[in-house]
Amino acid sequence: MKKFRIKNKQRAIVWLVWLLVATITLLQPGIASEYDADTIVRDTGIVIAETPDYELFPWWSGVIRWRKGAGKAYRRWKRAQRRARRAAQLSRMMLAGTLTFATLVDLLTKWQLRRQLGAIPVLYAVLETLHVRTIINRYCANKREVDTGTVALVMILNRLMSPCALVHVADWAAKTILVNKLGIAAEKFNDDRLGRALDQIAPHCQDIWVDVVSVAIERYDIDLSIIFYDLTAFVVHGDYDESEYIAYGHAHNTPMGKQKFKIGLDVTADGNIPVSYFLWAGNTADKATVQHNLEKLCDTLRAHGYKTNQVLLIGDRANLDDKRALAYADKGIRYLAGLQPQKKIHRQILENVPENEFYQHPLTEEHGKDGYWGVSVQIPFEHLGQKVTHYGLVVLSGPMRSAFAQTNKKHFKALWPELLSVQWKAHQNKLRYRSAKAVKARAETKLRNSPVGKFVEISASGEKGSIKLHWKVKKNELQAVMRQKGRYLLVTNDPSLAPHRMLSLYRDKDGVEKRFTVCKGDLNVSPVYLHKDDRIKAMLLINMLALLTYSILERQMRKQGLQLTTRRLITQLETLDIIETHCWDGSVSTRATPATTEQQQLLSMMEAILQLPLSKIVGREYVKFPSFAPPLLLPS
Repeated sequence: MKKFRIKNKQRAIVWLVWLLVATITLLQPGIASEYDADTIVRDTGIVIAETPDYELFPWWSGVIRWRKGAGKAYRRWKRAQRRARRAAQLSRMMLAGTLTFATLVDLLTKWQLRRQLGAIPVLYAVLETLHVRTIINRYCANKREVDTGTVALVMILNRLMSPCALVHVADWAAKTILVNKLGIAAEKFNDDRLGRALDQIAPHCQDIWVDVVSVAIERYDIDLSIIFYDLTAFVVHGDYDESEYIAYGHAHNTPMGKQKFKIGLDVTADGNIPVSYFLWAGNTADKATVQHNLEKLCDTLRAHGYKTNQVLLIGDRANLDDKRALAYADKGIRYLAGLQPQKKIHRQILENVPENEFYQHPLTEEHGKDGYWGVSVQIPFEHLGQKVTHYGLVVLSGPMRSAFAQTNKKHFKALWPELLSVQWKAHQNKLRYRSAKAVKARAETKLRNSPVGKFVEISASGEKGSIKLHWKVKKNELQAVMRQKGRYLLVTNDPSLAPHRMLSLYRDKDGVEKRFTVCKGDLNVSPVYLHKDDRIKAMLLINMLALLTYSILERQMRKQGLQLTTRRLITQLETLDIIETHCWDGSVSTRATPATTEQQQLLSMMEAILQLPLSKIVGREYVKFPSFAPPLLLPS
């Protein structure tokens, strides 16, 4: 109150001073021309502070308030004028009978947005069923506006629907209904926020994965009795000098001159569901990962009530040697794997089976070049003084032998013109082709450059100008090699596996290869744009969670007789969009774009397959598709 009185007193004094100045100016009109401002102030006895703490010109505040009030009034008047003009236009059109519904909507609409719906309801439903967001937040709790679980959820959906670099995820999210469903602006998912989320997730990758997989196994009753294991390599680009995982190394179907990292993956025979994965350096040998995988797999099996002897682990030839055979026995895990016969005793077992004996033991109904045959044998292993004998099967593969024969045929077909050219040059008496010895040397060079040259015998005879080159196929040697082609060894420590069952299970191991194909193709795990090992590990977890979602959805569809891949499902639904209409009065309406009959049927089937009402998963407001399709609840 005291401060208020002081302020009013100062204002009164200022007004009195200005009244005095005005009076003096009126009484002496020539003073302004004869004296400057300093003289006036000095002669009148007025002293003005350089920086007064009160208003020097008290009428200014009133002018400013008047201007602001006038501006607000003017804007209100303009808005009213626009509404009146719009109403008058509508009235004239109605009286003239020319007002169409489209024109009315256009006049009432302020702006519209088109957001992608696509397969988001289905994918989102699976992720919520797996409690991905809840589990991640349990390990990565924070007080930020956007929790880490939500950020991870958006990244997983992006990997499934439209994989892109982190810097583009916000742009993608802005075009989908996720911003409505989550109630979060798209710019909150910028690459800096995504990077911080990866940093938070990195220390908890394996714990998060184990918890999510546990939910998946229990929720979908996944059978763990048969597991496939394999490794693959992902090529990277750029400099990773300080990385623990990025390195040069050998990997099948990848160039030696490229840096890479490897992933070991366990998937179930039941739907090819990934249950365990590990990140390895690019120079890690495949066999070096087997022991670690066995230990972690045993932990997973025990956590879900499986005894190790109840599980059959299937791997390729890179997963078995003497040391690993004893490791399987120590862990009590049944295994089935191919064996690369590097030891002499194993090569002898493979080679010494008579050709005729195979045909007495067919493994498939097919015969000839499409058939498989197998002879049971005993395979001894020895490591550090320990010995064990396991059950083996020498398999003769008709398709492999046929492919080898076709390859040899192409090589012979390419070799004959080369030898004919040598013969022609000898007849033409070309330089360096003027003696039998020289001609034979030229022909031998051609043989050394051919994969089948060792099966060809050559000779040359005659004098200069009439030298003849002779060659023939060494049939006995070629047949001996052909008898060994198409053979390979399968080994198991499970005596209950019949030969035909061994072959069938081993041929099914391409299930893990299919998951790698999804990673490299649909999910675009590579190329990697991250250069910190922690972020690489966290981003790999995001990709593996996306792969888990992909695989579960595909499994559930196939169990219900719908022979459709998850990628095909996403493609068929990608044209579904939501139109947001924002009107001038502030109201908002949403509607779905027309769905095809196939899309309607697919959405209906997905609700039945997932045994979940998608309406309760996706949002709060119903948008009904035409025809018989059930209502789909979408975010407001």
